[in-house]
Amino acid sequence: MEAAVKKRRILSGMRPTGKLHLGHLVGALENWVALQHEYQNFHLVADWHVLTTDYQRTDEIWENTVEMVTDWVAAGIDPKISPILVQSQVKEHAELHLIFSMLVTLSRLERNPAVKEQAKALGLEKVISYGHVGYPVLQAADILMYKANLVPVGEDQVPHVEITREIARKFNSLYGNVFPEPEAKLTKFARLPGLDRQRMSKSVGNTILMSDAPDEIWQKLRGAITDELKVRKGDPGRPEVCLIFTYHQKFNPGEVAEIERDCKSGALGCVDCKKHIHQKIVEYLAPIAERRAYYVSHREEVVAIIEDGTSRAREIARATMAEVHQAMKFG
Repeated sequence: MEAAVKKRRILSGMRPTGKLHLGHLVGALENWVALQHEYQNFHLVADWHVLTTDYQRTDEIWENTVEMVTDWVAAGIDPKISPILVQSQVKEHAELHLIFSMLVTLSRLERNPAVKEQAKALGLEKVISYGHVGYPVLQAADILMYKANLVPVGEDQVPHVEITREIARKFNSLYGNVFPEPEAKLTKFARLPGLDRQRMSKSVGNTILMSDAPDEIWQKLRGAITDELKVRKGDPGRPEVCLIFTYHQKFNPGEVAEIERDCKSGALGCVDCKKHIHQKIVEYLAPIAERRAYYVSHREEVVAIIEDGTSRAREIARATMAEVHQAMKFG
């Protein structure tokens, strides 16, 4: 009888910012759900990473964690096969981060384009913290703690994975072969624009939340930007610039050709088009909404999922750190 093939490991995570929006669902969660049966997945609540940019509001982190994990399991993450863990509750992450921080130069971290761009976007270029510059090292500890083979990322995050690979390579060359060099699993994450056609972001207020009720979704869609040149029904439209048409492509793919034709001819008005996509989004979210309602009324189960996944992660983390200590002949 042939031995079972060991699944390759993936670590994916998010910073806990509370309830998630449709951009998170389309851009990450659906991919996580699809991968969880093919790979051994670990899902990280990256609460220490929140401190790099939002250290003033630590009192919100736990509630945001519960809300985010509720959306994860509502979307279809199965915590029995894909452990969900909280970073700060596995203290070994901090120790491995400290060790790794000795193996990478400051100049190397300062060259990381992803950190530069984030600092610029947040207006932190002149006040960027030590922890913010070094967060790719903590990220390396997160990934390598579980000996992840693959890290699903978009092209803009490849520099982070490369730093992780460099740190793993240096540790192995100095102390012995403990860590794999994880590969970036380039994933074309779908980008669902916000209600103003810009990137969907809660800080901007242009989101549809996974947890929004049908009437809330309709109120948001009513005010969404469509095509400025299509003022009334009968005017020819430009679906290629219309936000609502983008939503049809995701949530109503079977009718895209018909909607494109009727929009261009003027037969379809914007209000009717919005009403139709509203119905389709509500239908798409219905199974997620049902699962979410269950977990909201059974919050203790969400907390138990977090505690169980974190406990399972601790066992792996302890074993990894035992290997690290033995290889280093230290600690």
